[in-house]
Amino acid sequence: MSCIDSDAVVVDRFLKQPAANTGKIDPDIPKNPVNCLPRWALLKAALIPLIFLAACTTSRPPAQPYPPFAVSKWEMLPDWQTIDLQPAWAAFWQSCTALKNKPGWQTVCTQADQMSQPDNSALHQFFEQDFTPYQVYNPDGTSQGLFTGYYEPKLYGSPVKTARFRYPLYGVPDDLLTIDLGDAYPQLKDLRLRGRLQGNRVVPYYNRSEIDSGEAPLKGHELFWVDNAVDLFFLQIQGSGRIELPDGSVVKVGYADQNGYPYTSIGKKLVEMGGIKLEDASMQGIKDWAAQHPDQMDSLLEQNASYVFFRILPDSLPAPLGALGVPLTDQYSLAVDPRTIPLGAPVFISTTYPNSTQPLNRLMLAQDTGGAIKGAVRGDFYWGFGAQAGAQAGSMKQTGEMWVLFPKGAEPTPSP
Repeated sequence: MSCIDSDAVVVDRFLKQPAANTGKIDPDIPKNPVNCLPRWALLKAALIPLIFLAACTTSRPPAQPYPPFAVSKWEMLPDWQTIDLQPAWAAFWQSCTALKNKPGWQTVCTQADQMSQPDNSALHQFFEQDFTPYQVYNPDGTSQGLFTGYYEPKLYGSPVKTARFRYPLYGVPDDLLTIDLGDAYPQLKDLRLRGRLQGNRVVPYYNRSEIDSGEAPLKGHELFWVDNAVDLFFLQIQGSGRIELPDGSVVKVGYADQNGYPYTSIGKKLVEMGGIKLEDASMQGIKDWAAQHPDQMDSLLEQNASYVFFRILPDSLPAPLGALGVPLTDQYSLAVDPRTIPLGAPVFISTTYPNSTQPLNRLMLAQDTGGAIKGAVRGDFYWGFGAQAGAQAGSMKQTGEMWVLFPKGAEPTPSP
């Protein structure tokens, strides 16, 4: 269950998995008619060799990388003393709604609850008294990493298929099976397998090419039909969006599940093919290429076998839900690699604005994840909804540094 990051090309971004998506298998799944065993039993039996193989693999002594955190000082955070913390306060509050009952967070979230309309000075005092900044380092000891961007796009669609609206946006298929290996084997925490039953065998789920060609039994699972295949592809990359219907109403959709294949960057593939130059490998650059080469579009999209399924979100939801399970905050929510950065934690980033040398020093909140967001010093900046946010997100490919603010008493354990 690994995913090769596409850091060489910024635009392609794999999707989050919301906290509510546990990936557990329902024991009440209908029984298989071949041998009358429930599907979950067949899946478990089929996966036993793989589980033991993975367990043996994970037991190998790891290399000795540099520790991911080093205690820092507030004055080491660029512009910390003058930065306005109030815009980040709403995002911090969202984190507290998910973390307030967890060890290490009760005290700071309770104190935050008692602060009534704090000014910037009070917020600086709050963070400096109750948190300790730790700089984040890569395994090779370097402190520089990549910052990309994502956003919530708008598509045009219809609840029925028409000549214009002919590309289906699917809900979760009935035959998609998911098992969280960490439930049974703690050493396999964060490993999740997806597949389908073929007779009494568990096989990989259908890939993008098979789904788009109609081989997958997805008829009846269409949530909407949209008018642009490339926009639909990028909706899957972003993980959430809005669909404007012919009557002018707008429906919000968000990530529900995924077919189990690792993410592959089509931008990187285009560069390798000589279709575009590396400096043109932005979201807009790929869309322009697709418009100029409609006969090659399908084969390009199929290079990414990963496929995302959606669900309709409540209209009252103010923003997409991140992996932490709380609504994202425009320009103050950050997608991170949770293997290093704890979800919900305040993260100070020091980078630059897209296509610019203008400093972007900001306190953000680690509230999301992404399949292509791999590495310690690695962040995906949530820009918000709409075309302007998309322009910023699609062109963001900046280097920078990051610090995690840990509540005092819940600092990371020093490496041996």
